[in-house]
Amino acid sequence: MTAFVWRDGERTIRFGAGAAGHAWSGVDVLTTARAEPDIPLAVLEGARVHHVPAGQVPDAAAALVDRVGDGRMVAWGGGRVIDTAKALAAARGGEVCAVPTTLSGAEMSRGHRPAPGYEGRPNHRPVLVLAEPDVMAGQPDAARRASAMNALAHAAEALYGPGRNPVASLAGVRAATLLARGVEAGSREDLALGAVLAGYALGSAGFSLHHVLCQTVVRTCGTSHSVTNAAVLPWALAAMAGREPAAIAELAAALGVDRDGVSERVSGLAGGARLAGEGVGAADLPRVADAALERSELDVLSPPPDRDELVAILSRAL
Repeated sequence: MTAFVWRDGERTIRFGAGAAGHAWSGVDVLTTARAEPDIPLAVLEGARVHHVPAGQVPDAAAALVDRVGDGRMVAWGGGRVIDTAKALAAARGGEVCAVPTTLSGAEMSRGHRPAPGYEGRPNHRPVLVLAEPDVMAGQPDAARRASAMNALAHAAEALYGPGRNPVASLAGVRAATLLARGVEAGSREDLALGAVLAGYALGSAGFSLHHVLCQTVVRTCGTSHSVTNAAVLPWALAAMAGREPAAIAELAAALGVDRDGVSERVSGLAGGARLAGEGVGAADLPRVADAALERSELDVLSPPPDRDELVAILSRAL
């Protein structure tokens, strides 16, 4: 894969080996104790390093909002770290350079929950994205596969999201092909580029059934975001097949199967991820469904799902 620089409005995306070396130096750095040792010394020199605490993004942002400045910051980490930096930039008026260490795609969108007390501020997207394949896809095998399924979910939902459009669909289809190939061949470049394109596509097209369910499971049950995506995606796609047959057929072609084989294909790529492994039980599902039904994104589906359907989808993911 040839390295590239993509200028998209106020945002610049650098992709390829060495991209992370372009991170700003001497600014606030948001990261985790696990990721900090991998940050180049040139970036850390003169920097103020903040470890993002575990938990939900609003709580992490609240813990840091009085400690970061209102200028530039580097977010070096996974989706939680990057989303926290985005929330802080929205609150304080700063700018974010994102160096993703997973395939979450958080670096490619304005999607994030706000810092408490700053709910009225416009969402922020990073102005500099440094996508280095060895950094993005450097997790252990199981974690990398789950993260790739998070990205594949972005690609899939971009095909039928409420803001669907031809550019998002093209990016989503290409991303799905790259991610499937990357999982099977272990190609970090395919995985990283697929994640970037999928994140871009979802940021354009918006959330639908799958993301509403997964976000609700994470917030209600405290599960891992990536594993939740991997467990739910095959069955959310099955539920969408009757609603969006053309979009699911397009996804199927990108994955090298026919429409009826999408759930089985995605389940195989996901490597058997299950919600039960994250501590979710059948007794949890009704309250997850009830919380999901409060989300307006489900109202635009035709037909909108009811509680029984949502519980059935989640039951298949246990």
